[in-house]
Amino acid sequence: MTGPTATGPSTDTTPPAAGEPTRGGGAATGLTTTTTAAGVAAQPGPQRHAEPTSVGQSLAPGRVESGQSPPQLSYASGAGDIPLIGETIGANLDAAIAQFGDREALVDVASGRRWTYAELGTAVDEVALGLMAKGVGKGDRVGIWAINCPEWVLVQYATARIGAIMVNINPAYRVHELRYVLEQAGIHVLVSSIEHKTSDYRRMVEQVRADCKALRDVVYIGAPTWDGLVRAGASVPPERLAERQARLSCDDPVNIQYTSGTTGFPKGATLSHHNVLNNGFFVGEMVGYTEKDRVCVPVPFYHCFGMVMGNLGVTSHGACVVIPAPTFDPVATLHAVERERCTSLYGVPTMFIAELNLPDFATYDLSTLRTGIMAGSPCPVEVMRRVVAEMHMDEVAIAYGMTETSPVSTQTRVDDDLERRTATVGRVMPHIEIKVVDPAMGVIVPRGEPGELCTRGYSVMLGYWEEPERTAEVIDAARWMHTGDLAVMRDDGYVQIVGRIKDMIIRGGENVYPREIEEFLYSHPKIADVQVVGVPDEKYGEEIAACVILRDSANPLTRDELARFCRGRLAHYKVPRYLRLVESFPMTVSGKVRKVELREEVARALVPEQSPAPAEPGAPAPRRSVAEGARRP
Repeated sequence: MTGPTATGPSTDTTPPAAGEPTRGGGAATGLTTTTTAAGVAAQPGPQRHAEPTSVGQSLAPGRVESGQSPPQLSYASGAGDIPLIGETIGANLDAAIAQFGDREALVDVASGRRWTYAELGTAVDEVALGLMAKGVGKGDRVGIWAINCPEWVLVQYATARIGAIMVNINPAYRVHELRYVLEQAGIHVLVSSIEHKTSDYRRMVEQVRADCKALRDVVYIGAPTWDGLVRAGASVPPERLAERQARLSCDDPVNIQYTSGTTGFPKGATLSHHNVLNNGFFVGEMVGYTEKDRVCVPVPFYHCFGMVMGNLGVTSHGACVVIPAPTFDPVATLHAVERERCTSLYGVPTMFIAELNLPDFATYDLSTLRTGIMAGSPCPVEVMRRVVAEMHMDEVAIAYGMTETSPVSTQTRVDDDLERRTATVGRVMPHIEIKVVDPAMGVIVPRGEPGELCTRGYSVMLGYWEEPERTAEVIDAARWMHTGDLAVMRDDGYVQIVGRIKDMIIRGGENVYPREIEEFLYSHPKIADVQVVGVPDEKYGEEIAACVILRDSANPLTRDELARFCRGRLAHYKVPRYLRLVESFPMTVSGKVRKVELREEVARALVPEQSPAPAEPGAPAPRRSVAEGARRP
C-alpha cells in the first residue's frame, strides 16, 4: 500500500500527439463522457477556449534562425514509478488496518482520546452502520458542519465505506450559506457541532431545518443524537456493510466541497474516491511519509488541506493524524508537536508566522519535526528560513492546487533549495499534466511567458454538483481544468503563480500582475499587508491602487513615500498611483480577499477626485490629491 518513498519523478516535457493516451488519464483530444451518479455534467459541453489540435501546439514562435532551437513549451507531465491506487477509500483503510492495526492512527490532544488503526476501523464501522440504519444509501448526501474533532474523521471514512457523498460545510458559514448548501446539495443527514465560541450551530440548524425538504435527520456531535446514531447501527448486520462496500467503485463520487468563491454563490466541487485518495497519497509520497510519521494537522478538515492532504495522505501511509485543537491555536499546535513527538506540521504561512512569533517559542521542543506542508499563499523568504532553521523542518514542502483538482497539482520536493520553496510552487505531481496557455487563444506559450495554468489527470473533479454549465466554463472538451491562475513555467519546470486572470490590471496596454507588486511592497518596513487592485481611469483604462495595512498606525505612510520606495525598483507603469490605508480587507469565509469588492470600494472612494498619473521619468512631480494621500478611509 505504501510503496517505496518517491524521491521526485522525472518530468517528461514532450507533448503527446493528438489523441494519444496520456499518463494522467484520458486522451489528448475530446472525450466522450457518461452521466455520473454525482449529478454533475454528463458531457464536456462547449470548449472554454479555442483548444489546440495537439497538446503541443503553441503560439507561433516566428522564424527560428539556423542553429537555434525552437522555444521549449510550457507543458509538463509528471511521470511516476508508483502506480495510481485503484481502490476505494474504504478498501485502502482496510489495507492500513491489516498492515498497521496496532499502530496509532488518530490522536485528539484536546480530549486525550486515541485510536489505533484497529480501533479506528471499529469506530468507523459503527458510524457507517448507524448511517445505514438511518436509511443512507449509495449516492445520498451526508453533510458535516463541524470544527476539527475525531467525529469528523469518523464521518469521513464511514460515508466513504457506504458509498454516500460527504458534503463539507465551512464552520464559518451562517444561516444564509447553510441553507444554500443544504438545499443545493440535497443533504439527507446532517452531522453538526453543537456550538463553538460564538457560533451556536444548533440554533442555526433549527432555523433552516424545516425549509430543507431533503433533510431527514440531524445528528449533533457530543449530544444524545450521536450516541443514538452509533446504537442504531447495532440493528444492521455487518454483512450488509461488507456487501455495500464490495459494490462500490473508486470512480464513485465521495465528497462535495464548496469553493469559497470571491463572487456569487459557492460551487460544489464533486470529487471521487480516485480523485482524493490518490492526491493525498502522492502528497505524502513527496514528503516521504511512512508508518513512523506523526502529522500535526491544525488546518481545518472541511478544506482539502486537512481532509485530503491531512487525513487521507496520512492513513494511506499508515501514519498518525494528530489533532491539536478544534480550531487553529498556535500555542496548542506547538504543544501538540512537542507532546506527541510529531514529525510533520501543516499550515498556511500566517499559521507558521503566528507560531514563530509566540513569546515563548524557544521553549518548545520541536526537534522531532522534519517535514510538513505549507500552502494557501506565498511564503516570505525570511519565514521559510526560520521554519527550516528554528522548527527543524528541513524537508518542508510548498504545495499548489485548488479544490477542483483534489487539490494539489504541483509541489516542491524535500531537497529543493530556499529559492524554489519561496519563489515557486514546485513542479508537476506524478500522473498529472500541466500547461500554461494564452488565455485568449488557448495555445501553449513558451516557457518563461505568463499565461493561464491548466491541469489534467486523475485529480480533476467530476464537476460542479448539478451545475453542468458552470462545469463547462472551467473543464474543456479535452478534460483540461482551467484554473484561472496566471502562471509562468520556468526552464527547470518549476511553476510560479503570478496572480489571477480576473485580477490582472491592463494599464495603457501593459499587463500588470498585482501579486508581483504586492510581493515587492511587502518588503517596505511600514507595510504589514497589502493588496493591489486596478481601478477605472479615463486615460489608461485602468490605474493601480495599493491598499495597505500598516504595521503601526502611529507611523503613517504617504503616497510620495511609497513612490520613492518604488522608484528605480519597479517599472514606472507598475508604481501604484493611489494609496489607501485600511484596517482590514473584505474576506471570504475561508480567508481569501474579496478583490472584486475591494476594487469597488476603492473606485467609489476615488469618484470625487481623480488625481493625475505618476510622472514619467524626468517629468515634473504630479499634484497630490485627496485620493492619493495617506488619509485613512
